[in-house]
Amino acid sequence: QVQLVESGGGLVQPGGSLRLSCAASGSFWRINAMGWYRQAPGNLRELVAVITSGGSTNYADSVKGRFTISRDNAKNTVYLQMSSLKPEDTAVYYCNAAVRPGTFRPEIDYWGQGTQVTVSS
Repeated sequence: QVQLVESGGGLVQPGGSLRLSCAASGSFWRINAMGWYRQAPGNLRELVAVITSGGSTNYADSVKGRFTISRDNAKNTVYLQMSSLKPEDTAVYYCNAAVRPGTFRPEIDYWGQGTQVTVSS
């Protein structure tokens, strides 16, 4: 009932910037937290950043000061502005949303298909 579609990934040189977007669509009551995770080959999926419906944010230590997460509640969209990119940021980035499908229905996590970010010269 909920779909998350990421966009904005691609190839960028070290020190460059990218802006990822994730739009939620479908049938639901509200979205609580939204976040970005990433997974490099052979590694576990790790949290990059999360933002609550009220705008509170949290970041992984490895990206703090370089990445900024934001959201537009009217558009049900979350963004990840990535600056000063490093080769170790190379990964598939996944959007996550904690969705309440109804007033009296429990929260469900949804995931996007992922978008590839490659940082290389």
